Amino acid sequence: MPTVLCFGDSNTFGTPPMVHLEDKRRFGPDIRWPWVMRRALGERWHLVEEGNPGRTTTRDDPDVGPHRNATRVFPAILESHWPIDVMVFMLGTNDLKAVHGVAADTIAEDIRGLITFAKGTGFVARTLLVCPPMVQERGCLAEVFAGAEARGQGLADHIHAVAAKTGAAFFDANSVIATDPLDGVHFGPEAHDALGRALADEVAKLMGAS
Repeated sequence: MPTVLCFGDSNTFGTPPMVHLEDKRRFGPDIRWPWVMRRALGERWHLVEEGNPGRTTTRDDPDVGPHRNATRVFPAILESHWPIDVMVFMLGTNDLKAVHGVAADTIAEDIRGLITFAKGTGFVARTLLVCPPMVQERGCLAEVFAGAEARGQGLADHIHAVAAKTGAAFFDANSVIATDPLDGVHFGPEAHDALGRALADEVAKLMGAS
């Protein structure tokens, strides 16, 4: 039974578009894109969901805690779930928060470090590197992500270049979905469905090419 690890942030966890900053809802597994992907792939797949709201690539966030920094948990997660046939990796959104103030090229370089580390462990056979859809400065998260639209320009191109350098496959989520205009960061049910189905196709192709 092949294992697919989905490593990401709140959009992998299943946070719905937020009405207010204290909105703590979570979509059920029937809606979340990792489960949509797994259903499309078939019952023979073992799914590991590793989404954590607020997760960044390499940055401690003073508002949500240092454990949301992927570098602090990534080694243990990979070691806990190996052998991993495919890792679907989608991070970068939370690095665009105003508190961090970093641009797309820096985020992509931080992603390169994580993918290179994963490759070096021998725990991950194949990686599908996904660029998250562009942030819109909307709703209750507009202040949190102030300036993100400008800082995020070119993120897909930079992450695509990282995929080429590290031998990962690449998929741009912007090609099939957009963030919900309610908060400009999270996905609605239709977007989860579309992304899950698209990534199932990409994972199947990746396995078939090996």
